[in-house]
Amino acid sequence: MKTSRFLAVLLTIGFVLGCTKKGDQTTEGGKPAGSSIVIGEVGSFTGDTATFGISTHQGIELATNELNKAGGLLGKIVEIVKYDNQGKEEEAATATNRLINQHKVAAILGEVASRRSKAMAPIAQSNKVPMVSPSSTNPEVTAIGDYIFRVCFIDPFQGAVMARFAFENLKAKKVAILRDVGQDYSVGLADAFTETYKKVGGEIVSDQSYTEKDVDFKAQLTAIRGLNPEAIFVPGYYTQVGLIARQARELGIKAPLLGGDGWDSPKLFEIGGKAVEGSYLSNHYSPDDKSELVQNFIKRYKEAYGQIPDGLAAQGYDAAMVLFDAIKRAGSTDAKALRDALAATKEYPGVTGKITIDDKRNASKPAVVLKVENGGFSYVTSISP
Repeated sequence: MKTSRFLAVLLTIGFVLGCTKKGDQTTEGGKPAGSSIVIGEVGSFTGDTATFGISTHQGIELATNELNKAGGLLGKIVEIVKYDNQGKEEEAATATNRLINQHKVAAILGEVASRRSKAMAPIAQSNKVPMVSPSSTNPEVTAIGDYIFRVCFIDPFQGAVMARFAFENLKAKKVAILRDVGQDYSVGLADAFTETYKKVGGEIVSDQSYTEKDVDFKAQLTAIRGLNPEAIFVPGYYTQVGLIARQARELGIKAPLLGGDGWDSPKLFEIGGKAVEGSYLSNHYSPDDKSELVQNFIKRYKEAYGQIPDGLAAQGYDAAMVLFDAIKRAGSTDAKALRDALAATKEYPGVTGKITIDDKRNASKPAVVLKVENGGFSYVTSISP
């Protein structure tokens, strides 16, 4: 009798333990494994470039909510597990490892900054997990491997756009450069601008540098002022650009500043004030675009977040939608099938333009040039690849 009872207890314990083990395999949202498709997101939600991460996440979140409301993917909902890298490369790498090894994500969305994407990409590549950057424009990002993609144009194109705009539209024959030598984004964009600007007949009269944590740029700007450039190319991030603009105007420099998509933040106006007025930048989209696709996106975004989406939000939305479209076409979240589907993306109708992924896993798409005026960005022109 005792032996039978003992065996029954053992069997019961074994059954309970077996059920508990299966039930413990859950996503961060507490749903049983397999009930959702889990996608990782890495962004700078705090730190010096926090507006980049926040805007991008809101774009991704909007795309995900719309998808799930429409029935999800492959009969499942999509769940985003996000990590804040605080604007640090080492945190971006740590987050990528956790998403892959702990959360078993099907793919990763991120990062915006090229330097942080380059910290993440080798980890995603070695684990064969597809990674899609919304906005990293340095060419080296996707060169890391065949599982690394982006939905934005790259710096050689963006730099060429601004070089031609300076020479042809602004009729500037002499330009100075002020670059952040610690940022892959800034260095790559400055090099691309220089190459094209010289080809079309322009002269680079000075090429000055600074580093990310600098707050005093007067020595570099004083050197530039003495050479009387007709424009100054500043391919940095909004945190430094705002300060550079203020200090340039304080020194009596009236030449327009030119830049890239790293300027795109409401903080640019808070930091730079009226000093940034009359400057120009290249970007991925303009809210002034009257197409139905763009205006409907803006309407939905404003309803969700109470503001007009910037270029980072639009890129985040497109990155998520391109990934979702690839999962749908692949018919599964199998890594190789998803990688192949992403590589086969052609003419996807994104908010930031029609997106085609080329043989280097970069997006071929137009750029827009915007003017800084009246505390905002106004559309000037579009330039196709």
